Amino acid sequence: MSARAVQPVQPSTAREIEARSVQFRRDREATWLELEEMVERAEKRGPRRLSAEDLSRLPALHRATVSSLSVARAITLDRGLIAYLDNLCVRAHLLVYGPSVGLIKSTRRFMSQRFPETVRRYAKAVAVAWACMIIGTLAGLALTRSDPEMFYVFVGKNLAGGRGPMSTRDELRNVLYGIHKSPDALAYLTSELFTHNTRVGFTAFAFGMLFGLPVFLALIYNGLILGAFWAIHLDQGLGLDLWLWLLPHGVTELLAISLCGAAGLILGHALLFPGQRPRMQNLGIEGRNAAVLVIGTIPMFLLAGLIEGVLRQLVNDVAVRGAVSLLTALLWGWYFARMGRETR
Repeated sequence: MSARAVQPVQPSTAREIEARSVQFRRDREATWLELEEMVERAEKRGPRRLSAEDLSRLPALHRATVSSLSVARAITLDRGLIAYLDNLCVRAHLLVYGPSVGLIKSTRRFMSQRFPETVRRYAKAVAVAWACMIIGTLAGLALTRSDPEMFYVFVGKNLAGGRGPMSTRDELRNVLYGIHKSPDALAYLTSELFTHNTRVGFTAFAFGMLFGLPVFLALIYNGLILGAFWAIHLDQGLGLDLWLWLLPHGVTELLAISLCGAAGLILGHALLFPGQRPRMQNLGIEGRNAAVLVIGTIPMFLLAGLIEGVLRQLVNDVAVRGAVSLLTALLWGWYFARMGRETR
């Protein structure tokens, strides 16, 4: 066999690639430009601005452009052309296959159907999260009553707000029934409470990436804080007063925290027990469901912050506080038990 016969095939030169790109673009560019013009018009003015003829041609143009992208990659055309086609295909895909409903309608559908359905699907994880907080609360109560100094172990100085085992009954009662009517102070307090509560919930969710164990600890610690406060008020005969002070916003807030904790447990379970799927694939699937729980808690944290920062600071009537607590508990119970079932 001659030496000429065994020589390897030389790769295409830059000039040949450029020539093929020019010819390729000349043959198909009209389709791309038509699709690009249509996509830009939809992005600027909304999909409803497209005519019936445009909508009928859009899928065919999208498929033709995707085909062009596949060919461009196969015959190693220049990277600039491939990047242009890739970007155009992604934008057109969102237009063709993206959600056809507006933001308001999609948000309403999420809150009325997908969110409560997901909560029901993962009711066991939510129950475990609640159990952790209850265990922590009872432990905090018992430990603080046996050793009052444990209060400072569980509750930081900023969170204590000057309260502690040495506080008198009058000092604790002034906090529970004090009236704060400054609009600026209430707005600031609402903002601070929303930020704090959301941080607690999102931290519990993020801990799920550490195989779930820190989620248990975070939920139990949150309960320890509640138990420590309960202990110092109970010693002054204000145990019931504390819960009537906490529950108007606490029903919503603790429920939201438990949902974030459940989302973290879902992530941890997906990592530890992937089942028949690859671990990362299972995490991706379960992670999307966990994200639904977390996103749904955002309006819950906002509502809790409003109740805590405004209503609780302006209303000190025990009956009203009890009624608000009972009403929010019944409404959330109905929402998660029944909402979305009829729609589905």
